[in-house]
Amino acid sequence: MQTKEKKNGGAGCSQYQHNSVYSDRHNPLDLLMKIYVISGKKGARGKPLQFTPKRLSLLFMEQLVQQIAAYKEEIAAFTPAGAADLEQYRIKFLGTKGIVKALFGEMKQVPNDRKKEFGQILNEFKQLAESRYEQFSDLKDAGGADAGDIDYTLPAAPHRLGTRHPISLVRNKIIRIFERLGFTIAEGPEIEDDWHNFTALNLPENHPARDMQDTFFISKNPDWLLRTQTSSAQVRVMEEGKLPIRIISPGRVYRNETISARAHCFFHQVEGLYIDENVSFADLKQTLYHFVQEMFGENIGIRFRPSYFPFTEPSAEMDIVCFICGGTGCNVCKQTGWVEILGCGMVHPKVLANCGIDPEKYSGFAFGMGIERITMLKYQIKDLRLFSENDTRFLEQFEGAV
Repeated sequence: MQTKEKKNGGAGCSQYQHNSVYSDRHNPLDLLMKIYVISGKKGARGKPLQFTPKRLSLLFMEQLVQQIAAYKEEIAAFTPAGAADLEQYRIKFLGTKGIVKALFGEMKQVPNDRKKEFGQILNEFKQLAESRYEQFSDLKDAGGADAGDIDYTLPAAPHRLGTRHPISLVRNKIIRIFERLGFTIAEGPEIEDDWHNFTALNLPENHPARDMQDTFFISKNPDWLLRTQTSSAQVRVMEEGKLPIRIISPGRVYRNETISARAHCFFHQVEGLYIDENVSFADLKQTLYHFVQEMFGENIGIRFRPSYFPFTEPSAEMDIVCFICGGTGCNVCKQTGWVEILGCGMVHPKVLANCGIDPEKYSGFAFGMGIERITMLKYQIKDLRLFSENDTRFLEQFEGAV
């Protein structure tokens, strides 16, 4: 008998081997084979079944098909009582360790010539399970909780509010100070022509003073450029000829500067202009004294220094004691203890003439300041680049600023 069995070993169960991710002890085909042997199943002629790998695979496929039919009946009878039941259904049939995924994993046990047939059965079963789940999507949208479990008295999720940028805070305060002195706001385009940005302000072509305001040109012949100062808005107001004029011009300007703790290629300005009869340098000084005391306090140290600007004559620069170092010297004040906050002077007669205003009858003063410089001093910020980096850790510090 042993010799005969060895001769016919291809048909004997002891010689069957099958590649599987399971061990032989848990191989589903081996388990099925043992069930048939124990039950005494016989073939058509009453002889014991010969368990070849293909025959065993077919038997296993038949068992899977019967199991799928039973699952279909279970799905058809499924009616969830709430979202929790629906979630359990999803986990059982459609989850990562669910029945559908497990059945697809058994495809490798099916004979190659029957894989297409069995694949269609599996796809139909998967579609049935998914469609049944979607029929109760209203429970699914409830987020896993029954409608009766929602407590509508709970507070809503907090909505975090932002705050104004420090540049905007200082800009608005500057505007409020000058509005109380009777100044109105005049704005102009950021893309300007050469006349309004340079020539009308006594900076003709090839004038060496233009090097102080090197900018970015958009086109040549005609020249269109990014404005270097908001004085161009003042020129447009003067050309209208409606006197007297008392305006400030806030806005963004651009210059070809090396970016550092004190300078950037773009920044913000507020420029002022007052034109009327009998305007003097004393009017300019008292206006600026009032502004600085309102912005920084009454006891702030102030000084005027002679300077040069092609659009004013005489010209001056106004300095205040550096708040960051207290006058001892730092990188912002260049170790001098003083920080320039604005340039000013009496409007040059040629600028008045270029804009159609009689310089023999009218006079005026002008001034201009960088908002970033004022903001750095007011809030003791040591690096101008922080204003444009959009770092929320920096910006959140100004939530309570006014």
